[in-house]
Amino acid sequence: MPEQKDANADRRTPTAEDLRKQVLEREMEEMDRERKLKSIEEQKHADFAAEFLKKHVTEEEIAMVRRLVANAVKAGKFEAMVYSFPSELCTDSGRAINSGDRDWPSTLQGKAKEFFERYQTYGKPQGYKLKAMIINFPGGMPGDVGLFLNWAPEKV
Repeated sequence: MPEQKDANADRRTPTAEDLRKQVLEREMEEMDRERKLKSIEEQKHADFAAEFLKKHVTEEEIAMVRRLVANAVKAGKFEAMVYSFPSELCTDSGRAINSGDRDWPSTLQGKAKEFFERYQTYGKPQGYKLKAMIINFPGGMPGDVGLFLNWAPEKV
């Protein structure tokens, strides 16, 4: 009768060094994946910043503001966040907005400045109010600015 060979005999048991290499390879793959994702996010951010600072507010963006306001009204609200952008795109990185400085509009640039000017021209004369707030604080630092349009009645 032929001798049966153990099926597992051909497979070598991995050494501790082999296992460490496998873990290291996985960690390197994960780091590479994270690095690529970070690079993609950085490019998206750079593209957004370039468009934000160089291009004008589009009709689609104005239509979006109108939809946001209409949805807030349908929900019974008197305020809607109509635009947001990274605070680093303000001339002072959002410090005036964060501290409630009355002169915060002078720190706006690009599309945010244009939105504010449109508010001054069209919204304010119709009784709307506009405020800016820092809406998140990643790592404890000012993150994004939100522009909020308000149509609440005056308090008596």
